Amino acid sequence: MASLTDKVAVVTGASRGIGRGIALELAKRGAAVVINYNASADAANEVVAQIEADGGKALAVQADVSKTEAAEQLIKAATDKFGKIDILVNNAGTTRDGLIMMMKEDDWDTVIDTNLKSAWNCCKFAVKAMMRKRYGRIINITSVSGIAGQGGQTNYSASKAGMIGLTKALAREIAGRSVTVNAVAPGFVGTDLTSGLPQNLLDQINKSIPLERWGTIDDVAYAVAFLASDEAAYITGQVLSVDGGLVMG
Repeated sequence: MASLTDKVAVVTGASRGIGRGIALELAKRGAAVVINYNASADAANEVVAQIEADGGKALAVQADVSKTEAAEQLIKAATDKFGKIDILVNNAGTTRDGLIMMMKEDDWDTVIDTNLKSAWNCCKFAVKAMMRKRYGRIINITSVSGIAGQGGQTNYSASKAGMIGLTKALAREIAGRSVTVNAVAPGFVGTDLTSGLPQNLLDQINKSIPLERWGTIDDVAYAVAFLASDEAAYITGQVLSVDGGLVMG
């Protein structure tokens, strides 16, 4: 298991779901973790409590990272508390699905801002600290929808495709300072948001996945932990699909 001892990580949208799983996995490997949340204070504090109960270090920080000033304050809170930032995981995201003819402009703007602008905001301020010490790992949580597209998700697919472009461009921009930038693209992952889907739909989705099962939060967290580690020092500008073979090529 790749060690992250003495590393400091910031995970956005970390109070629940995939973000929570990533935060717990990074902490398990030795990182001090800043748990960013927007509205779920109780859930974020529960993640902190779990990490501390296991002997780790954590801090919950409220910030709507789609806002530039809030993202700057998040990174500042991390460096004020722990003295540095080594790892940034841009996981904050939302969906507002609908056919384009029916989609409201606000549904487009909210998804683009929450998913894509938030990643740009956090990268902007984290990169400064990482470049000064010539070390950093940035992992952007995109989606197979950003690779292959998904009907009814023009806003979400565009935001996630944008994260892939951001990943590749930024990787080229800061590689000379030994800061890597990669993306993880989950496929269908079981979370609280998908737990209520009917069984017939679950069976239909399983048939489309070569491994014939949904992914788990741990599957995604393990991929992120690897890309955050020193073992991945020579990997940058890449998109790692964690999708059971759903999207290939």
